[in-house]
Amino acid sequence: MKIVVLDGYTENPGDLDWKGFEALGSTKVYDRTNVNDPKEILSRIGDAEAVIVNKTPISRETIAASPNIKFIGVLATGYNVVDVAAAKEKGIPVCNIPTYGTWAVGQFVIGLLLEICHHIGHHDRVVHDGKWQNNADWCFWDYPLIELANKTIGIIGFGRIGQVTGQIAKALSMKVIAYDEFQTDTGKAIAEYVSLDKLLAESDVIALHCPLFPSTQGIINKNTIAKMKDGVIILNNSRGPLVVEQDLADALNSDKVYAAGLDVVSTEPIKGDNPLLKAKNCIITPHISWAPKESRLRLMNIAVDNLKAFVAGKPINVVNP
Repeated sequence: MKIVVLDGYTENPGDLDWKGFEALGSTKVYDRTNVNDPKEILSRIGDAEAVIVNKTPISRETIAASPNIKFIGVLATGYNVVDVAAAKEKGIPVCNIPTYGTWAVGQFVIGLLLEICHHIGHHDRVVHDGKWQNNADWCFWDYPLIELANKTIGIIGFGRIGQVTGQIAKALSMKVIAYDEFQTDTGKAIAEYVSLDKLLAESDVIALHCPLFPSTQGIINKNTIAKMKDGVIILNNSRGPLVVEQDLADALNSDKVYAAGLDVVSTEPIKGDNPLLKAKNCIITPHISWAPKESRLRLMNIAVDNLKAFVAGKPINVVNP
């Protein structure tokens, strides 16, 4: 079997290996492929039977022009880069990684929250810059410091990651409420399910853990923000388009929203004209919640297992059955 990995660098920048795929066939790995160059994508696929991608688009036209493709593996949970309908018409299974970084992503969102509460990075920098040694008092702080105990966190989307976030928040003695169309017993053991309006009105902190659907796109906007408490904290390491970015920037600059912690934005990499770059109290990190080595190793192993299962005639994690 001929296998091609079109954009392997973010999954494996050198601290993992591709031996699992190499054991299944001749494997060619490209660190990056120009996502805006269909000719390059086609030439790199060539006569490969298994195509592994992360963010490189596999369009209907690419599928039609690559008759040898028998399998498409996505090195991510989201699979919108692949025209899954076109693949299904050709009998090509598209397999994703449904869960691999649950604890890492939950850990990261709480990390964003703790940074907002304590500004640890800032205070470390000013100590190294000499501000503490030249201070008249034995301690100082440049931002308000926030204790989370007994505050309410509202989690929008209460699947695996939302529930992990809820567990960690409970360990910090926060009250956890959640909004999700599908309520589960495991969720009820962690949080009180409430309506979206109740969550918006009662939460001191709001964390987004819902998928990006038409019904959730722009769920954080000027109208929903108006229903929130003054001084709310908003966290998003799910999907950037869940937030209307200009509306959030306006709310931050007016102090309606005290702070935001974001690991995702609407267009990635971020564009220089994104209004959140100049908004007050807005922490933005470059989509790295998923990226601890442990998480990426888990992802790699599942991706290999997906291809093994296909070779054995029993494909798993198929998104276009």
